Amino acid sequence: MEALCELAGHPERCAPSIHIAGSKGKGSVTSMLASMLTAAGFRAARYMSPHVTDIRERICISSGKNAVSFFSEDVYCSAGDELRYTAEVLLPAAAAQQAASQQAAALFDECEPTFWELLTLLFFLCARQAKCDVMIVETGMGGRLDSTNVVDPLVSVITLIELEHTNFLGDTITAIAGEKAGIIKQGKPLILAKQCDEALEVFKKKIHEKNCQLFYFPEIAELSDINITPQGTEFSLSPTLRLSIPIPGKVQAENAALAITALKTAFPEIGEEVIRSGLANLKMPARFEKIANEPAFIIDGAHTPESLAFCVETFCSLYGEGGILIFGCAADKDITAMANIIHTNSTCSRFSKIIITTPGTFKISDPSLVYETFASIAGKEKTVLIPDTQEAVKLAKEYARESEETSLPILGTGSFYLAAEIRKIIINS
Repeated sequence: MEALCELAGHPERCAPSIHIAGSKGKGSVTSMLASMLTAAGFRAARYMSPHVTDIRERICISSGKNAVSFFSEDVYCSAGDELRYTAEVLLPAAAAQQAASQQAAALFDECEPTFWELLTLLFFLCARQAKCDVMIVETGMGGRLDSTNVVDPLVSVITLIELEHTNFLGDTITAIAGEKAGIIKQGKPLILAKQCDEALEVFKKKIHEKNCQLFYFPEIAELSDINITPQGTEFSLSPTLRLSIPIPGKVQAENAALAITALKTAFPEIGEEVIRSGLANLKMPARFEKIANEPAFIIDGAHTPESLAFCVETFCSLYGEGGILIFGCAADKDITAMANIIHTNSTCSRFSKIIITTPGTFKISDPSLVYETFASIAGKEKTVLIPDTQEAVKLAKEYARESEETSLPILGTGSFYLAAEIRKIIINS
């Protein structure tokens, strides 16, 4: 990635940046920062994943009244031409020229650019083409070896750490925290979400090594007066800062607090009214998004045990227990932990029906294994396997309308790819 950036003339240095890593919430923090910076008048380029309906959602620019909008077609095309020339002409030429050097040869040997490296470089090239003022950059996976870790940000943000991508990042919290800590840069501030003791120890050690200022959220601020409704979340961050975001959930208030702290650290001149305006105009598909009424249909990209727990708690607090669940997750997820979150030992089960389906085709999944796991915990009488997502949505609606009183609410979750597929089905129906 460093070689590609050098050959392309270092587009990752075209504007100041904010870098975000973490197991959950990093997409929300990225979007919130983009929205607030837009409200402040910045042309803010935003890089995040996954997308919900259009791959250009991963590479966006915020400007004017729109919190998120695509770059112009000219920008994508010009940056694409630069990308192709860098990867297909400059990189092979550099490899051939340096073939006599053992060190340089090792750098290029069996090292063709990956999809993620090319996509990340495309983002930097788009940001440079569009003359953006600031870049908000979300890591794809981990941090230390992530393709985005070529930026030297004004401030880094690390959200909550969980066991995830253990086949790549390690199978302990300590190992995963070590990978995330790789985005911490020499002398640059770190905004850190609340962590377990093992993760916090890793981050504090890295902070000491890098001589950085640490803003550990539990020690610098406190959320209060949180009010969650189907329309969104209101909360106070300080005695004078009462805020509202159009997404329900306490976890989104926590994400907003991280984003505000990062914003004020990087741009201390930005005032409270801009923060209020930016958060109020936030648009984030598949983050506890209501996509239909009668029956109420919510989709959420929760894909880790803790994020799923927050999602289910919010759903049940707003719509009651006994609704319909459509669930699908990638093969590398902790299925048993998720099944235990879905099914509690309470006298009123959280969901009356659980439909297991395929979470899209982008990642490897095993719906049959997910079904067997859920059925063993929640019971076969309430769990059904429908691999085709369109059929799963149809069945969920049928179950929802079987209620004698009012239609039961439906929640689709477990994967952003599943949420995206459900959203497409509902919108096109």
